[in-house]
Order: sequence, then structure tokens, then C-alpha cells
Amino acid sequence: MKTLLIATHNRNKIREYAEILAPLGYEVKSPADYGITEEAEENGKDYRENAYAKAKFIADRLKMPVIADDSGIEIKALGEHFPGIHSARWAKTISPSGDYRVVNQHVLELLKGAKDRSAEYHCCIVLLRHPDDTPLYYEGVSKGHILEEIKGSHGFGYDPIFHYDAGNLDFGMCSDEEKNRVSHRGKATRELLAFLSAPHLV
Repeated sequence: MKTLLIATHNRNKIREYAEILAPLGYEVKSPADYGITEEAEENGKDYRENAYAKAKFIADRLKMPVIADDSGIEIKALGEHFPGIHSARWAKTISPSGDYRVVNQHVLELLKGAKDRSAEYHCCIVLLRHPDDTPLYYEGVSKGHILEEIKGSHGFGYDPIFHYDAGNLDFGMCSDEEKNRVSHRGKATRELLAFLSAPHLV
């Protein structure tokens, strides 16, 4: 079985990647599996720069193939591309303990009376086969809107307040399989899988 390291300490992301990559014969590892608890500084100006910083940070230390992603939700009524690349950090300012039910309720309060509730999830995945290799990027977007109330407890992060328009799905209520078919991360990962499935690989 081939090993692919995911440069994240987010257990939900690790689980999603493990489910998606297992059929291709990849065992997913995290930095914690190698005793690394530090995280890269995310000071990029966009998803690509932050994803690369995470991958490079780990690849330099372990000298093995690494993938990393940077993702976020952009809620039009809160400002252009906001919270975007700051989604997780902004959530921490609302709930330092990381309770997204508190965060999501706060978003709903901010959007009370808003006519435009449109929102987009963005994801950029980067693959670094070697620390000094040219990074390969795979991106996905899911367009929808913010619900009027929290619905369900599936998924993670902002999922319980996000409705995916094209598929008429509430991310907080659909199964992992349903979400992975249409989510920003699912779309980006399928592009990655097309590369990983090719015979030249890692």
C-alpha cells in the first residue's frame, strides 16, 4: 500500500481523505503519525499560497509525498471573499474552543434580514511529490447559500448552515458520500485522483 501524507491536524479532513483515497490503495497519514505537532504559518494571500506553505512545511521535514489543502467559505453579505482564507481563524475569534454551533449561530445572526445569502465553499489542494518539486494544484468550488437556521449535524465547520444549490443538498443533513460527490473538496480531490491514477505516479 502506498502512503500519502496529509498536512493537517484536522481529524475530519484526514477521515475524508482516507475514505476517498483508500480505493486507490493509498494509506493516509498525518503529521501527528510522525510526531510532528507544529503547523505552518498561514500568511498567504490566497488558498494556493496557504496550501503550498502547509505542504512545504511538512515535506521539508519528512522528505515524502505530501498533499495539503486550504479551504474556506465566502459569504457575500459579510464582504467580498469573507471570511475566505481566514474561515478557521475567524471562527476561533467567535468560539475559541472551536464550537462551530456557536460560530454558525453567530453567522445566522449577522445575516438576519440579508437579502443576498449566497455563499461559496472553495478548496485548493496541492501535491508536493518531493520538497523541491514543482507544486501541482487542484481546485474546486461549491456554490450555494446560507440557510435561515442550523440544519443537521453531519459534516463539519460551516456545513450545518450551507445549502448546495445545484444538488439541492443541505451539507449538514446529507451523508458523507453525498457530500463528497459535490463538495469543493470532493471536486478538487477528483482532479487529484485523476493524477494519482495515472501510471507515472508518486
